[in-house]
Formats: sequence, structure tokens, C-alpha cells
Amino acid sequence: MFITFEGTEGVGKSTQARLLHEYLTKQGKPCILVREPGGTIIGEQLRTILLDPRNTAMSAHCEALLYAAARAQLAHEVLLPALEQGTTVICDRYIHSSIAYQGFARGLGSETVDKINCFVKSTCMPDLTVFIDLPPNKKFRSSTVEGDRMESESEDFHNKVYMGFDRILRGDNVMRIVPEGDKYHTHERIVCALLERGIIQ
Repeated sequence: MFITFEGTEGVGKSTQARLLHEYLTKQGKPCILVREPGGTIIGEQLRTILLDPRNTAMSAHCEALLYAAARAQLAHEVLLPALEQGTTVICDRYIHSSIAYQGFARGLGSETVDKINCFVKSTCMPDLTVFIDLPPNKKFRSSTVEGDRMESESEDFHNKVYMGFDRILRGDNVMRIVPEGDKYHTHERIVCALLERGIIQ
């Protein structure tokens, strides 16, 4: 199975992806955890460029292309080989982030982002996306001066990102989770929902 986690900045998305990976590993299930952008040597180098707060001159099209490049390398080098071997893959962000961030918040449009990501759209799409459904004004982690280039964007930008996620993440292959209680309570709800759907066993 290929499971992705999506959400705005600071809502606990990465924590929940990590907790699910730890759970499946303890269950003896072949499982890997990767992040976007990143997960490969090339992808991590692109991540440094994309998130460097000094790169304020980066255009929306350049940003979208760099994210797609990192994603294509991840799919080619890690995702497809792992899935072919029967390994469950958990990915912290994937193509839905590009649609929400570059398509909606940057104004490129979902069609443009889809075309840029044609390789992964045709070869490697998630079986299920877990959307941590929490708007920016209710996030857990506060923004800091040292935030990366995306975290340091305006409140209006992050609201557009959330609205983008809210619009596109619907359907049978999306599981929306509103965090309640502490991170472990939310994790238990995610595991129970995945078991009920037969996504994990």
C-alpha cells in the first residue's frame, strides 16, 4: 500500500506519518517512511534549494518544477521499487501538496500542476491519502523567525493552501482526520480507521 499524509504547516502531519511507520514496523510489516521533497540524495538537494528562506526570487513555475523533479526521482528510485516488492510506503506529502501550494496558493492552477507532474500521475499515485484537517489558525506548531521558505509565507497564503486541500482531498481514497486530544489519541484513530478500511491488517 502507498499511503500519503497531507496538511498545512504545523498540524502534526509528519508526526502522524512517523507514528504510523513505527506502528507497522512493530507489527512486523515491511514498511518505509519517506518525505517530500526529499527521500533521495537528489531530492534532499532540491529540498535545500526549495526551502532556503534566501531564495525569495524563486518563481511559482520554478518552484512547481523543482518539486515535481524531486517527486519524479523519489518515485523512480524509491517508491516504485518498494511497492513492487510488496513494501508499504508512507510518504510525508506528495502531489496533493503541489496542487494545494503551487496550484491554489501560488495561482498556477491544478491543471498546470497536473501536467508538470505527468510522470508520477501516470506511474505512482497513493492508495490512500490521510488529510490532517486543521486550518492554519489552529495549528499546533507556532511559526518562528527561523522558519523555512514555505513556513514563512503569509497567513493569507497558508489559508489558500488549506482551502486548496479542502477542495481537492475528497473521495473514497481520502481519509480526513481532525486532530483531537494528544498526538497518540489521533494516531489511534488513524490506525483504527485504516484497519476498518482494510488498508492495513
